[in-house]
Amino acid sequence: MKRLRPLVAAHGDCSQAPVRFRPDTWRPWLKPRGLTAVLECGSPGPSPRERLIGRQDLDVLRDAVRTQADGLCEFFTAVMIWGSGTTNGRGPRYTEMALCDARLRGTLARTCELVRAGDLVGAYRAFRVAGVGSPFFTKWFAAVDDGSGMERALILDSRVFNTLNGLGWVSWKAAGTRTRAVRYAAYVHQMHSWARALDVDPSRLEWVMFHLNGEVSPKSPAH
Repeated sequence: MKRLRPLVAAHGDCSQAPVRFRPDTWRPWLKPRGLTAVLECGSPGPSPRERLIGRQDLDVLRDAVRTQADGLCEFFTAVMIWGSGTTNGRGPRYTEMALCDARLRGTLARTCELVRAGDLVGAYRAFRVAGVGSPFFTKWFAAVDDGSGMERALILDSRVFNTLNGLGWVSWKAAGTRTRAVRYAAYVHQMHSWARALDVDPSRLEWVMFHLNGEVSPKSPAH
């Protein structure tokens, strides 16, 4: 906690920016699935070929679709676009793999239910869809969580892991097991505990850790 507090304080004036994406890159992959409408999410980008999508845009879409099967697929696609941005060129291909997987609709509905019930271990174990590993399906968990559970789901990707490791926090030791689903739930619980102590929102703490990407020596952050 002593190491984490100044890192969070140093990012007090920073905020998570929306992600740029190029609709024309995604359109050929989404058109056969009837999902091109999702490319209108967000706001115009810095160039005519780009749009911006942020967490607030995902919140709006989540509240609009609720638990409708078609809506959840559209929402999942938006999450994949947001998570991929312009830097992950494999995002459209992996998203198509997921959309073609017959398990997807049932998995989205089931994990949505489990996440909102606060069963993150169950949700982690239940997500088995082609093309989507834990860095992306935890993005889905964080996005689909409407706050009805006790502790909201958070993203756990390599950048967050790098920061946790830099701070000396080891998931399997905290969880008491090497089972990944239990380790994920332990991470979420620990982040909420730290966030309460630091008086910040857990999702903001998650973003700070993502932003740090393992660089845990106190210094002025890039805005």
